Amino acid sequence: MKALVLKKYSKSAPLIEFCDVAKPKIKPHEMLVQVYAVGLNPIDNMIPSGMFKPVLKFQLPATLGSDLAGVVTEVGSQVKRFKPGDEIFASIFDRGIGSLAEFAVVPENTAALKPANLNFVQAASIPMVGLTSWQALQEVANIQPGQKVFIPAGSGGIGSFAIQLAKHFGANVSTTTSTRNLEWVKGLGADKVIDYTKEDFQRTLQAYDMVLGTTRGDAIEQALGILKPGGKVVSLVGPLDAAFAEKRGLNFLLKFVFGLMSRKVIGLAKQRSVHYSFLFVRPDAVQLMEVGKLLEAERIKPVIDRVFSFDQAKDALAYLAQGRAKGKVVVEII
Repeated sequence: MKALVLKKYSKSAPLIEFCDVAKPKIKPHEMLVQVYAVGLNPIDNMIPSGMFKPVLKFQLPATLGSDLAGVVTEVGSQVKRFKPGDEIFASIFDRGIGSLAEFAVVPENTAALKPANLNFVQAASIPMVGLTSWQALQEVANIQPGQKVFIPAGSGGIGSFAIQLAKHFGANVSTTTSTRNLEWVKGLGADKVIDYTKEDFQRTLQAYDMVLGTTRGDAIEQALGILKPGGKVVSLVGPLDAAFAEKRGLNFLLKFVFGLMSRKVIGLAKQRSVHYSFLFVRPDAVQLMEVGKLLEAERIKPVIDRVFSFDQAKDALAYLAQGRAKGKVVVEII
């Protein structure tokens, strides 16, 4: 079968090629899925750089991609919830396997039935942004109705979903975007949209309950200043912290290194009586089913910027890396 394979890590020029590889074998708790579409995420470009080499299970050569939607063709002996012919969507991130291929192995505990009102492209755009938003807003921050949430980069893949989910939870949501996307982002439900080319969010926002850290650079440290005492920053972009290393069971050296990396932001957070944490999303079938219910009820809608063919998968990754997509970038396999 055809797959997009990472053969060599490199910060500047990773070796990524289309290859003919053997159709994977499944274990008792796994399914073989014919992949119809793959949603791309920023981490799909970070992995080839070697940035997450110390903490991920990837062994090269490895098929790239994490999110998928497709049809079950075979189930393992211990699979209970699915049968051949079922249409599913899933994130297989952090499982040492990839989705940018004609077939993929999908553990049962990562998958949910595809919402009936979505096509495969729409469904493939959801898993990682849906799970990340759910885990950040529900698990970590426990957002309650009426609380104030700041979600920067509202037009991006994660921002465009997280805004909708935060509104579903009853939050008052603020975001940032460029001038040309102001009205478009307002249409997602944001209560306040800041044009970052003209305004500084630090001067505009105050007394927030949560910040979802989606942008790199100094933005995380700057966001600490808009939180009320007891508020939370949940960062998706780092710095990684010792708590993350502990949860992953990493060695002492990595715990020490990540502790140093996050020491400044954690210190600043303590000074302001707020809390900083780094979130590394995990696949979760139960949460994905909950997200699927919201999609079927049209409480949340997929937001897709561009769809590429499988042959254009490398171009799709390059386009995503530009950071200009409004919503998700999806590769259509079939």
